[in-house]
Formats: sequence, C-alpha cells, structure tokens
Amino acid sequence: MIQDNNAWNRSSAIHAVPQTAALMERVLFEVKRVVVGQDAFLERILVAMLAQGHLLIEGVPGLAKTLTVNTLAQTLSGQFKRIQFTPDLLPADLVGTRIYNQKTGDFSTVLGPVFSNLLLADEINRAPAKVQSALLEVMQERQVTIAGESHKVPKPFVVMATQNPIETEGTYPLPEAQVDRFMMKVLIGYPTEEEEYVIVQRVTGPATSVVAVATTDQLTQLQADCRKGYVDPALVHYAVRLVSATRDPARYGMPDLTKHITFGASPRATIGLIEGARALAFLRGRAYALPQDVIDLVPDVLRHRLVLSYEALSEGLTPDSIIIRILQTVAAPDKPLDTHVQIPAQN
Repeated sequence: MIQDNNAWNRSSAIHAVPQTAALMERVLFEVKRVVVGQDAFLERILVAMLAQGHLLIEGVPGLAKTLTVNTLAQTLSGQFKRIQFTPDLLPADLVGTRIYNQKTGDFSTVLGPVFSNLLLADEINRAPAKVQSALLEVMQERQVTIAGESHKVPKPFVVMATQNPIETEGTYPLPEAQVDRFMMKVLIGYPTEEEEYVIVQRVTGPATSVVAVATTDQLTQLQADCRKGYVDPALVHYAVRLVSATRDPARYGMPDLTKHITFGASPRATIGLIEGARALAFLRGRAYALPQDVIDLVPDVLRHRLVLSYEALSEGLTPDSIIIRILQTVAAPDKPLDTHVQIPAQN
C-alpha cells in the first residue's frame, strides 16, 4: 500500500509539472516587464515560494531588491505587507497587540502586518534583536502568540527580507536563530551595461502596469504538488554529507578547514536543500530532482549558516569560498535515479 501511494504521488506530481511551469512562466513574464535581469535572483524567489521557505536578500542599495518583491506581490492576488525596519520599531508593530476598550471594558486583539501571504521585511538588520525575535515564532510555526492566544497566519506565508551589506551604522546583526530560519540567502550583484541601459529606459519612460496572474489558492496547490516530486535517497544522503562536512570537515578529508569554521550548518540546511532542489526541478520541468539541482542551491542555502572563526576572517576567507571547497571534495552520486527507474537489460 505504501508503494502504491508513493507511485500515485509521483504520477500526480508528473501531471502537475506542466501546470507549475506554465503558471510560474506567466509570473516571471509579468515581473520582468518591470525588473531587468536578475534571472538567478528571480529563480530563487520562485524556489522559495514553491518550497514554502523564507528568503534573505543582500545587496547594495539601488539593485531593485524591494522593487522585485513589490512587483512579485502584484502578480499574486493575495495579501502583501511591507514593513520598514527601523531602530525604534517595537515587536507589537510586527505581530500585533491587545488594546483596551474603555467603553466596553474589554480587551481586543489587533493583528499586525505579519498576517499576510507575502511579507517584505525591508532593511531587516536596522531593527534591534528584541524586534527580530518577534519573527522567530511566525517564521517557523506560521503562527503568532498574543496574550497566550495563538493566531495562525494566512496560507501561503513567505517572508522576504532585504539587508544592506555595506552600511553598518545604525544596523544590528541578525540573531543566529533567525538567520537559520531563512531557507536561502541570495546575493545581488550589479547589472551589466546592457541591462543598466534597459533599466534607465524603463525608469525614465512610461510607467508599466503589472496584473495579477495567480491566486494564493493556486500557489497553495502548486506547493502541495511540488512536495510530491521524487527525490532519490542517494540525493538525500548527498545533502546530508554536504551539511555534515561543514560541521566536521576533517572527516571528509579537509582537516585544514576545522580551524576556519566555528559552527556548521544545522539540519534545517539539509531540509532546505532537498525542498529547494525539488522546487527547482519543478521549475525546470521535471517531477524528480537531480544532483545539479542540489549543487546549484548549496551556496544559497549554506552561506548564511556558516559561522567562521576569527582566523578565517583574518585570512580573508568567505563562506562561499569554503562552500566551493566542500562541493569540490564531497562527490555527488553518479546514478541517483537507479532506485526510482529500473531499466531492463537488453538481450
């Protein structure tokens, strides 16, 4: 019976791939009417949405981080809220609070902006740790507790946060517990000369309107279909070894990295790799994940979870350079689909 259910899940996932690809293509078309370039960034956003993960976006000012998320929200007919993080922000400004009504003598609950489908936390590192901690429960449990009463946030729920890496005045480091709750951290780079030319033309020309092409119900269904995608046990084991190599590099033939990594990635990284690879496979038109799907997401899933030592920082090492070393050392499975598809031998 278990095998039959697994087969049914794979069959339904295969039939859902064209629907997913077509809808995501329409969403991308609408977003790219406004946003120029940033193809890898847009792909990671769609992966996060399909995998029900949160996204941390880092880049210098003026690279359309906020514009991209705003435009994406317009393509979905759901609830979108934007919070500008500032040093004087309070936790109640995010999750809500209890208000006393003098006329009735009762307390009523006022829900905060986190009760939305897509939450943009703009410049998230400008709020102190007390405010950051208010996001811990809602990012993990999809609920908020106010005065001892739990309130569920709408489905789907995705947090996309932006931060500026070059301006440290008036900013606060994100708590490690919160950083770990972000499925991926995406780095945004400068556009090419050709892309910047098109950007100037679009910004200085007539305004472009974006229409909603998907509903939250459709996105919820696509998320459910995506979870039915097939991931071979060999790929899961590969993800486990990659993450384990960040905790004990000497075990995988990299003893020199031991002094450079203070803390490795948590099991959330392994889960994020598998969930993300399955979503990326769906976007690429497949109902099964391949090693390349995992490899492509490793830097985004791991870079914010590695805590480097002072020695590593003094030598100019970055999380990405260590991740590249791990990818070069830990071998990917050669035939990850052997347990899924058994091809009869030719006589």
